[in-house]
Amino acid sequence: MDLLNTLVDKGLRRELPTREEALAVLATSDDELLDVVAAAGRVRRQWFGRRVKLNYLVNLKSGLCPEDCSYCSQRLGSKADILKYTWLKPDQASEAAAAGVAGGAKRVCLVASGRGPTDRDVDRVSKTIEAIKEQNEDVEVCACLGLLSEGQADRLRDAGADAYNHNLNTSESTYGEITTTHTYQDRVDTVQQAQAAGLSACSGLIAGMGESDEDLVDVVFSLRELDPDSVPVNFLIPFEGTPLAKEWNLTPQRALRILAMVRFVCPDVEVRLAGGREVHLRSLQPLALHLANSIFLGDYLTSEGQAGKADLDMIADAGFEVEGADKVTLPEHRRAESGAGAGCGSHESAGGGCGSHADSSGGGCGPCGSGPVEEPAAADEARTDLVAVRRRGAGTDLAPNA
Repeated sequence: MDLLNTLVDKGLRRELPTREEALAVLATSDDELLDVVAAAGRVRRQWFGRRVKLNYLVNLKSGLCPEDCSYCSQRLGSKADILKYTWLKPDQASEAAAAGVAGGAKRVCLVASGRGPTDRDVDRVSKTIEAIKEQNEDVEVCACLGLLSEGQADRLRDAGADAYNHNLNTSESTYGEITTTHTYQDRVDTVQQAQAAGLSACSGLIAGMGESDEDLVDVVFSLRELDPDSVPVNFLIPFEGTPLAKEWNLTPQRALRILAMVRFVCPDVEVRLAGGREVHLRSLQPLALHLANSIFLGDYLTSEGQAGKADLDMIADAGFEVEGADKVTLPEHRRAESGAGAGCGSHESAGGGCGSHADSSGGGCGPCGSGPVEEPAAADEARTDLVAVRRRGAGTDLAPNA
């Protein structure tokens, strides 16, 4: 297939494909799916081998967000029956992080709902970062706290943060249809503030919110221009009680095509398989490891994920290996260019959601766009069999899933 040969050649040279080529990936048929995965897998292995980086989410503050992001279970007006609690204390957050590190995670992502942190919040998170680093000196810490004010990124960096996550989520042209309480440019500005402070930038997308193929390509090309170290790909988790609860558009095949397109556009970047993978990829999750080189271990922010041991078994059974703390995630040329190590990803509230919008976003768009029309993954009704609200880990007395 000439298209795939061209995209592989470009990916191995770190050359940006054209928009038409990216759209063509999304338009491939199910008969061509394994060829698409194999081609994108060659690019993934060129820059990341067979390593899979594990990341672990700690939801520092859950629910009660003043922003109106339609995908989010923590949004203003959400009727989703999620855990709601205020800030974890530093020792509580450190204890939660330790569970993920014990399970093999080399990065801990600290997420808090809200528009953005106050200076007092930054102080609180700084103490949490210090507590985590004191217990696990080599662990990477990514903060995901929403829109940043001047100087806050520098303070997080000084406290020991390695990265900052803030997702673009969707294309600029359709952003206002998803969120009205802040703008697309607000998100771009926050990512650039993090980069200017020397933090490794993590910024990604949510697929499955009713966007077209063109929207998906637009946001991925915008991310390529923004040049984060990590790009989390979330698939909408249609939570009951949110405006997008009926958006069940994705199929596993569609989700894989989206991941392949992201890999071709961002060949040497950490592509993270984030929120919604269990819901939409289901039994095809192992194929996604040929496209993404990073995943979240265990649960997400407000939804439960696959059992941590099942994640580890999946990685081993698929012929991949967990990336150790002694390995640097990004290729040497990117480390030299950015001076950073790797990125974290997840979206979730006003500005938050580390690499895993996890629970409020998630899914790829099926029939909308230039690709082939597919049957929706589920009927136009709640899928409680696929979406489970998190009832363990941070904010509870139950052991975490790690």
